[in-house]
Amino acid sequence: MTEMNGAGMTEMLAAGTTYRHDLDSPIGPLVLLADSDGALTGLLYPGHRTITLAEGALADPAPFREARTQLEEYFAGGRTSFDVRLAPAGTSFQQAAWEQLLLIPFGETRSYGQIADALGQPGAARAVGLANNRNPISIIVPCHRVIGADGNLTGYGGGIDAKKFLLDLESRGSTLF
Repeated sequence: MTEMNGAGMTEMLAAGTTYRHDLDSPIGPLVLLADSDGALTGLLYPGHRTITLAEGALADPAPFREARTQLEEYFAGGRTSFDVRLAPAGTSFQQAAWEQLLLIPFGETRSYGQIADALGQPGAARAVGLANNRNPISIIVPCHRVIGADGNLTGYGGGIDAKKFLLDLESRGSTLF
């Protein structure tokens, strides 16, 4: 058992266990996953293929207090960045691409080619797109901020309507703060 402090309370989390919490949001239901250390390993849309990461997860809202609060603040327009521990599983290229996503400022977008350039791999835009598609922590690792080179919205695990909602939310918020 691993001891974890949070919100003034101590919880006991079983080593090696994945925890799950379902969260309603303005863009539909979301599934949050955390590891036994309480680090977020997933923020998934139920219809996305990465939902298989949630299979066998133990339902328990306790590890998600901070993430849930920050997501609620984000959707209410009062949060422009997140401060939760993340532990996404992926290849070294995927990890590097996801790190670049975290560098995209709130209210801004980048193209797949710009992310590839930032990784020092010009011409790897398609690989960046594949890494984006495998991002297990949507919204917090902001894959929705990546658009096509022509400025068009391209695929998104939560659907184009969800991507548009998030970009519109951030566009309004970036002028408020």
